[in-house]
Formats: sequence, C-alpha cells, structure tokens
Amino acid sequence: MSRHIAVVGGGLAGLAAALECADAGTEVTLYESRSRVGGATFSVRRDGHWLDNGQHVALRCCTAYRGFLRRLGVDSLLDVQPRLRIPVLSPSAPRAVLERNALPAPFQLGGTLLRYTHLSVRERVLACRAALALRSLDMADPALDEQTFGRWLRAHGQSERAVSALWNLIALPTLNLSADDASLALAVKVFRTGLLDESDACDIAVPTVPLQQLHADAATAELVALGATVEKGAAVRAIERDGDVLTLRVGDGTAAADAVILAVPHDVAAGLLPAGVVDAEALEKLGASPIVNIHLHYDRAVFDEPFAAAVDSPVQWLFDRTASSGIGDGQLVSISLSGADDELARSQEELQGIYVTALERLLPAAKDATLLDFSVTRQPRATFRGRPGTRAYRPAARTSLPGLYLAGAWTDTGWPATMEGAVLSGLTAARAALVETPTRRSSLEEAA
Repeated sequence: MSRHIAVVGGGLAGLAAALECADAGTEVTLYESRSRVGGATFSVRRDGHWLDNGQHVALRCCTAYRGFLRRLGVDSLLDVQPRLRIPVLSPSAPRAVLERNALPAPFQLGGTLLRYTHLSVRERVLACRAALALRSLDMADPALDEQTFGRWLRAHGQSERAVSALWNLIALPTLNLSADDASLALAVKVFRTGLLDESDACDIAVPTVPLQQLHADAATAELVALGATVEKGAAVRAIERDGDVLTLRVGDGTAAADAVILAVPHDVAAGLLPAGVVDAEALEKLGASPIVNIHLHYDRAVFDEPFAAAVDSPVQWLFDRTASSGIGDGQLVSISLSGADDELARSQEELQGIYVTALERLLPAAKDATLLDFSVTRQPRATFRGRPGTRAYRPAARTSLPGLYLAGAWTDTGWPATMEGAVLSGLTAARAALVETPTRRSSLEEAA
C-alpha cells in the first residue's frame, strides 16, 4: 500500500510539511519554482562570504521551529541565550539593558522595566501596569482583532515615548508593523507567549551559520535521505482534482498526487487553484509588509555585542554577523528594518547616507573605521500585513477541495508571520493530510 503527497513550495512551511510526511513513510515530492529552497529565509554569496537576505531570530518559546531544527540535527547552530538580555543603544544617552531575572512570569521583567533609563520613572511604572493588563487578555477573544495595539497601549497610559522606546522594540521585529498599525490580537499572542506567560520564553535565539546551511541544505539532505524527491526549478502552474487524485501542471507536463500541500505565498495561492477553493479577495486583503536589511562590512570591530536594539535612531536592531558570514577580516554589522515601507522606496545611495551616519552615532568606533562594503537586501512582500481584521482573512489548513491543504505563515496559526508560524503551519497541514489521505494499492498488489 502506498500514497503520494506533493508539497508545492520549498519555504519553511513546505520543508516542514515534506519532512513530516516523509518521516511517516509517505512518498513525497517537493516542488519549488526557484533554483533554491528556503523561501523567505535564504543566503547569497557576496565577495567570498555569505549574506542572509534578512536577520531572522527565534525565541525559546518557538517550540515548533526549534523542534524542526532538532529533527534536522542542526539545533546546536541556533544560539539560545541562557537568559534574555537586550542592550538598547541611543545616540544621545547611555545604553540601557532589558534583561530578565530568575523570578517566575511575569515578574522576571519587572525589575528591568523599572530600571529602563530610556523612559521616565512614571513611564516605567505605567509600562509595568500595562504589561500586567496585557497578560490578562484572552488570546481567543475575537474583539482583540478589531483595534490596533497602539490604541490599546494609549488607553492604558502609554505615552508616545513609551510606545516608540519600549513597545515597538518588540512589536516591529515580531509583527513587522509598528504598534499603531498592528492588530492587538497578534500583539497579545507575541507578548503573552513570548514575554509574559513563561519566564524563559523570551530568551532570544540567533543562527550562528548562514540560513542556507541552517534550513535549505539541512532539510534537503534529510529529505533526500528519506527517499523524498526535491524538484527545484519546477514551477507548478495549476492544481486540479481528477477523480481520486489531484493533478499538478508542472512546467509543460503533469504529475499526480493523492494529496497536495500548497505552501506558497498568499498572493500566489489563489492563482494555482480552481475558483472558489480559497477566498481570493480575503487573501488579497492580507496585503504585504516589507523588510529591508542593510549590511555594513568594516575593516575592524566597531560593535561589542552580538545584537542590540536602538531608540532615537533610524536603526531598529543591529547584529554582529561576522562569524556566521565567514568574513575573515573586520566586522560585518547587519541592520534589520521591519515595517520598512519608507526604506523600501529609497535608493541604496540614500540608505547608505542615512545608515552609515546613524550607526556612527550609535557606535563611536565606526567613525574611525573604514567601510569596506555596503549592501542592501530587500523583501518587498516579506510578510502579510497584520492589521486589525487580519484574523478573518487567514484560512485554515483544510480546504473545500478534498486532498488539498494549505500551509504558510499566512494561514490561521494564531501567530504573526514568523518562522514559528511557518513551521507550525507545515506540521498542521501535513498531519491533516496524513490522517485523511487513504493509501492506494500498488500496481503489483493490484496485479496479484
């Protein structure tokens, strides 16, 4: 007895789905239209070293993503902090540090909030009160998706300064939108799961190798070892139901499968399916939010932390990516800019003028260093746009077409568009397909 499951899309969702199905002993074919897998997490070679397309991090609470890496045998390549520590830099004030203590949640963050010098004493006290109020919200309450996180924060005493210098430090990189634009429901998911419900959930994990090695190479090798087929440069043009099987139009030919897991971006999915299988208008309303990353290679060390956040600066977060990039001399500093609508529209020359100066103001050592290289990676449609109302537009894994399942960080995972949400969606779709897809008799069995 056998069954064949096709996975369309080789991002994290597709790789997780394919691996789950292959682990179950199912025949699996993964189709990826590009010449590489990895989806929105990939690396490129530049002047003999690696640049990740964007800085991707996880939290200790990202159990699906960390489990995926553990299954691939590469979890040791994700450096998890023993205890949360975020330096927060400013061009006009001494650095502050946000760090947790050993107390149970939510008190592990109380002390650091009360000592956070980028806010006034009054703002710190009010921030602690808002955190406790946030912890009391029910993540399942649909009303949370009817307002922005920023509106809720201001209703709970948070000043403009507190929103920009504290809450957006977490909201921007996790929601890919500022608090004033983001759905309260998604913010509650992030802040409760990542910061307020468990004491160690907030510890940050950063890859120590290029994403190509961590995700694409490791997953491809494991899938091939399990007997799965990985087809790169294989663009699926349509998926149709044909009797008991699903037919995929791949290039100039066709392929059949007992079940299909469609793990492509939300703005592509509807165009591959028969009308009415997914709500095309809803997927269009999910929109897109960009991410821009800026990579600066200096001839010497200018930054003395593995990463830091910034306030009162166009810089949001910066990372030391020297070791992971394979650079043999100097230091590579990468700046990650989320919700980067303005930056997306700027030329590389404009960005260089802004961010070289901004980094020199944050890192005085950069003033005396020589900039060897400056490059920009842009993701115009990095994630869906998690505004109020988003929840209604996100589909479940199961569809109205028997045997067809959806995966992707844009599906209804409860998470914003994160690596955790992507892997979780792939696992959800794969497990549904494995339970609901019957096995077929092989041709030899039928002949007997």
